[in-house]
Amino acid sequence: MNAPSKAPRSARRANDFRDLVSELDRKVHWLSAWTIHHANHLRDNRDGLKVGGHQASCASIATIMSALYFAVLGPKDRVAVKPHASPVFHAIQYLFGKQSLDQLRRFRAFGGAQSYPSRTKDKDEVDFSTGSVGLGVAITAFASIAQDYLIAHRMLAPDRAGRMICLLGDAELDEGNIYECVIEGAKHGLRNCWWIVDYNRQSLDATTPERMFLRFAEIFTAVGWDVVTLKYGRALEAAFALPGGQALRDWIDTCPNDLYAALTFQGGAAWRERIAADLGERIASLLGRYDDETLGRLMTNLAGHDVGLLLDAFDAVRDDRPKFFIIYTIKGFGLPFAGHKDNHAGLMTRAQMTAFQARMGVASGDEWERFAGLPRPAQAYEAFLKAAPFAGRRAPPPPPAIPIPEASAFPLPRGRQSTQAAFGKILNDLARLGGPLADAIVTASPDVTVSTNLGPWVNHRGVFSRDPHADRFREAAIASPQRWLMTPEGQHIELGIAENNLFLLLGALGLTADVFGPRLIPIGALYDPFINRGLDALNYACYQDARFLLVATPSGLTLAPEGGAHQSIHTPLIGMAQDGLSYFEPAFVDELAEIMRWSFSHLQADDGGSVYLRLSTRSLDQPERQRSDGWRHDLLAGAYWQIEPGPGSEVAVVYAGAVAPEAMAAHAAIAEDFPGAGLLAAPSPDRLHRDWSASLERGRPSHAARLFARLSPRARLVTVIDGPPATLSWLGGVAGHRVRALGVERFGQSGEVEDLYRAYGLDAEAILDATAEVLAG
Repeated sequence: MNAPSKAPRSARRANDFRDLVSELDRKVHWLSAWTIHHANHLRDNRDGLKVGGHQASCASIATIMSALYFAVLGPKDRVAVKPHASPVFHAIQYLFGKQSLDQLRRFRAFGGAQSYPSRTKDKDEVDFSTGSVGLGVAITAFASIAQDYLIAHRMLAPDRAGRMICLLGDAELDEGNIYECVIEGAKHGLRNCWWIVDYNRQSLDATTPERMFLRFAEIFTAVGWDVVTLKYGRALEAAFALPGGQALRDWIDTCPNDLYAALTFQGGAAWRERIAADLGERIASLLGRYDDETLGRLMTNLAGHDVGLLLDAFDAVRDDRPKFFIIYTIKGFGLPFAGHKDNHAGLMTRAQMTAFQARMGVASGDEWERFAGLPRPAQAYEAFLKAAPFAGRRAPPPPPAIPIPEASAFPLPRGRQSTQAAFGKILNDLARLGGPLADAIVTASPDVTVSTNLGPWVNHRGVFSRDPHADRFREAAIASPQRWLMTPEGQHIELGIAENNLFLLLGALGLTADVFGPRLIPIGALYDPFINRGLDALNYACYQDARFLLVATPSGLTLAPEGGAHQSIHTPLIGMAQDGLSYFEPAFVDELAEIMRWSFSHLQADDGGSVYLRLSTRSLDQPERQRSDGWRHDLLAGAYWQIEPGPGSEVAVVYAGAVAPEAMAAHAAIAEDFPGAGLLAAPSPDRLHRDWSASLERGRPSHAARLFARLSPRARLVTVIDGPPATLSWLGGVAGHRVRALGVERFGQSGEVEDLYRAYGLDAEAILDATAEVLAG
């Protein structure tokens, strides 16, 4: 039996194969440019706003994407597409029959193909949403880690592993989250990840700094990536072999980026004049071989526009080490504004498009025909595309729902308890109980595992590592409460101190059901104030409809001695404003247990989403009460009467979270003068508000309206939260009640809880003063 050939796959392909890819690539260039042109110049525009699009950015990367999608990508590979290459992606999907003409015609219009690839808004197969620069890059690395986790836990067969690929522009490498990501990848043995840089050396506003490819290569080599630099196309390589060719190569290698771009825009005559002036007789013979038009084409023959060279480079990869491809391109390649420093948002004029259409051989009226202007019958391209590996990809079937244990599986601690400590105990109980839910949970934290009470879970379930690591402290019999075994079976992913990475990892773990098939229940824990550090990535994860439980603790001024740097102020408003995320702030352990049970189902529901728990380190006396169905319903709807008001009551106190003792004490004092006063617990201002907003459209009473129906129309509300007063102040709009809202609106400081609550107006005395004020008004 002969040994398998070591030659790259594309080297064994017939020239006709490459020609077919090149011809389809020509069509991709046309369709991406035409889609943008149609949206801006031909489609009705009622408001007169510029529609936009990025014809230059599309032309820059189109050939790279054609090589990948038509020849290289397999059914298991997943791709994050450069945001500004959205029209290229949609054009390729259209050629494969995975995108509709209607969507292309409505590019950037309501209900049409999106301006940037979107998992939730686009109708074709987007693997990872992009648009917030740099985040689509980094999530591919965390998706690769998620894939390795599934394989290690025998939830995904090793032969089902694919490559996680990102296509990005070189200016995107200015985003700092990319470098946080690669450091984390180095810690976790990142593999099966390709980042392909469209190195056109232009950003939105200008050409990029000189010789950055050297810095990029140094950085990525240092963190364990293989760096592959592709600069010249084969026409230029052939020219370099001619007399004077080495001088030409040396000249190009030292040519400043802005000069190269300017000469590209000016064309062949300008190239000839400048090269001749700089190199003199050394280049005369070589230049004499080309007229101005062919010289212009030669000087723009960079690797990113050479299909055969790209196929050879991609097919040459034979291992799973992470790959960083630096591929030189021309921004606006083949378009009239190629190389111009202002071409980023440039659009071809009608006259320029007419000339471009003639050059592409597309007859008038055939602009949207899939294979118009190409030299072969449509059937030849149909057959080629049908046989392409990418055509064989199928969405994984929806996984079965993971059953949630009954409430009895969530025993409630007695006595004084904080919600943060109770969270750790509930997870610890789940770890001990075992079963499908416990096995599906994967936790993660940015180096705050112990201080967010994840430690007991990790002691039971271990830390995930593809390669087992011994616990040297345990082997040496050194006492420690932490027993963190690092094995492939571990169910906790420990991260460095980078909250942005946490949210990107949660996004990747929360998409495993859609991307790979098996479902995970990701739980991420961090300090509540540091949500702000990763807010862009949190929004990005929710935009993709990733499903995870975010546990943010400790929170608020209640953190007391830690001081203002660690005291979160406005995070409740983040929880209320963030789409795809339900925010809860329970005060008591029984509330937390019910919310967590609901959350595990909500993460899996078709109409569900992610959940944010804002917890506290403040220990409170736990109420003795029955968890009835009615109480459970009201709790999960956002609020319940802890003490019901009498009919027509004139006043009610509303609170959320750790200020419960102050609200209860104030209510007791108020009830002496107003016996029917109510005390409303609002563990989810978010769900309460969303239901009220929806009720205004539905025309039926909201949960808040039903609660307030017991109050007098003239009743007064006093609301209090260790957070922005606006979190609850809107309640006055439900039934027209006057509200006095208490909360925190300025930076905190160190101190004891009692002192801080008094200084910031959260204590019982402040609530009583607010009640007197609002009743007197």
